Amino acid sequence: MLKYLMPVLAVFALAFSLYSVRRMTPSVVLAQPPSPPPAAAYPNQLGAVGLIEASSENIALSLPVSGLVTRVPVTAGDAVRKGQLLFSLDDRDLRAELALRQSAVALAQAKLIRLESSPRPEEIPPAQARVDEAKAQLEDASLQLRLIESVKDPRAIRQEDLLRRRRGVEQAQARLAQAQSSLALLQAGAWRPDLDIARAELKQAQAQVDRILADLARLQVTSPIGGVILQCKIRPGEYAQAGVLAQPLMLLGQTATLHLRADIDEKDASRFTAGAPATGSVRGDAAKTFPLTFVRLEPYVIPKRNLSGDATERVDTRVLQVIYRLPANTALYAGQQMDLSIQAAQETR
Repeated sequence: MLKYLMPVLAVFALAFSLYSVRRMTPSVVLAQPPSPPPAAAYPNQLGAVGLIEASSENIALSLPVSGLVTRVPVTAGDAVRKGQLLFSLDDRDLRAELALRQSAVALAQAKLIRLESSPRPEEIPPAQARVDEAKAQLEDASLQLRLIESVKDPRAIRQEDLLRRRRGVEQAQARLAQAQSSLALLQAGAWRPDLDIARAELKQAQAQVDRILADLARLQVTSPIGGVILQCKIRPGEYAQAGVLAQPLMLLGQTATLHLRADIDEKDASRFTAGAPATGSVRGDAAKTFPLTFVRLEPYVIPKRNLSGDATERVDTRVLQVIYRLPANTALYAGQQMDLSIQAAQETR
């Protein structure tokens, strides 16, 4: 019995081993990629990576001065017209100063009007009356002098009375001259240098108002073009910094027509020909291609900034940037990446 048990156990062990090896052996499954890789569109071509942008280029809005944001009447995706308010900063201090400057303008203007309208019609009759009074006093003094001088006998009058009458005439003449001068000065109106000074003061006050208005306008950020808000990173109550920021406060552009900014590696720049046919496909959907129209190239090779994420990609290279126009009414968005196939010039050997 034992002589048959060992062969049976050996057979069972062999079968179990074959079964275990078969179960543990990985099966090879030929899986298809999620999306086919980009195919060559031209017999002789060069490849590039591009980034979709607005036809006006992406405009990163910023501020000339820092301040507290009080109003943001637009959101991302809104269509705006040129000159439309995008966001504004706190302007309470400038509003208060503007009221003060405007009151100074009103005061300077009132002073100028007073000088330009002088003399008042009511001021002429009193001055004329003083002239008439001075004339009457002169005539009376002259009459008194003639009477005392008509006395033939010098012993009948005192020399002191004669001298007093003569001094009275001189004083009456001086009072008449003073009254006539005052009347002439009043009728002549304001002195020209006084008018010039008043006009200069009004102009200076108005200039100060204009300066405050200019400062207020700087706190109102308006759209420089008609376009679409691509990105909005500012909210009411936040403090907005002035100058160039790593993250722009708001991104604006014209998206009725989209452009594609392609980065051509510097080693392939010599093979590129301006105006050469090109096609592009959205990253992840190589089956759908779009014809591209050459717009321009920027003839300055810059360090590469647009990274595609490829493991073999070099980041220490420089690229030539070429701008293409995408077809109208394409369901694409600014900021998407595209793979380009550009017909290259024939290599000379």
